[in-house]
Amino acid sequence: MITTVLGNYPKIGFPKAPNLRTALNQLDQKKITEAQLKEVEDEVSKATIQDQVEAGIDLVTDGQIRWEDGQTYFARKMSGFNINGLIRYFDTNTYYRQPIVEGKVTWREPISVGDFQFARANSSKPVKAVITGPYTLARLSKNQFYERFEDFILDLSAALNREALALQTAGATFIQFDEPSLLKNKHDLPLFAEAAKILTGGLSAKTCLCTYFGDIEGLYPKLFDLPFHAFGLDFVVGSRNFDIIDRFPQDKELGLGIIDARNTRLETIEEIVEAVRKIRRVVPSERLFVSPNCGLEFLPRANAYNKMLRMVQGARQAQKELK
Repeated sequence: MITTVLGNYPKIGFPKAPNLRTALNQLDQKKITEAQLKEVEDEVSKATIQDQVEAGIDLVTDGQIRWEDGQTYFARKMSGFNINGLIRYFDTNTYYRQPIVEGKVTWREPISVGDFQFARANSSKPVKAVITGPYTLARLSKNQFYERFEDFILDLSAALNREALALQTAGATFIQFDEPSLLKNKHDLPLFAEAAKILTGGLSAKTCLCTYFGDIEGLYPKLFDLPFHAFGLDFVVGSRNFDIIDRFPQDKELGLGIIDARNTRLETIEEIVEAVRKIRRVVPSERLFVSPNCGLEFLPRANAYNKMLRMVQGARQAQKELK
């Protein structure tokens, strides 16, 4: 059983790193250059990685410090997209710039490879790559080109497969695909299954499908037939997942999203241990990884750090029960 985080992390609040928000404002006012902003992003990314390492996280991310948001980060660098104004991200208090599809979507060049390599060079722990999945990117975009939504999804899958292959070539051994929108459109599972075959084609790296902001009722058990090695699920907002999953494939791993990443309340060690106990009746510890239920960026940095620390403590306590 290992511990990990889902992806994003607070971008401000680091006592020994520059204030990224200030730097972005200074760039808008032309008070600093793009190169100077990159230096700030580098320092904040290092601080983010160090937080995870010091908290004891086994599998870290770069914190997505350079991401404007999960959609813009990928859409901006692919052909076929333009970027629109701000729109609310699900039911959260955060916003993203909505991509607009104006032409055929294609992959042009590596998007996240440089960030992954930077993280790996600055981490003493293994680093996983994270990609916004094609279904979620399509659902959160405005389509002004494709007559059929299905064609949009499949083109996006092919483009993001190219990105995943580039990450694999760069050394990524664990690639996570985020698909929260799938839980809002469960009737589209057959379409997503077709997309998943394209998305994972040619990948030997471990792949993980990550869903959050809900449970998998209506998708279980077919969801686990998809061609991913692991599945990360939300057991906070989707607490019914504990009751839904009564069987799990013996050749796959399960991500146990049990830390509430949208609430500052700190979970107790006993709550974490009990959650592990409950799911261990279905999935053995060696095929479990414990995580927050979604990205930690919704929290103040101190709260995010303390939740990681408590999660690691709870996971270690749960492990002791097996000895």
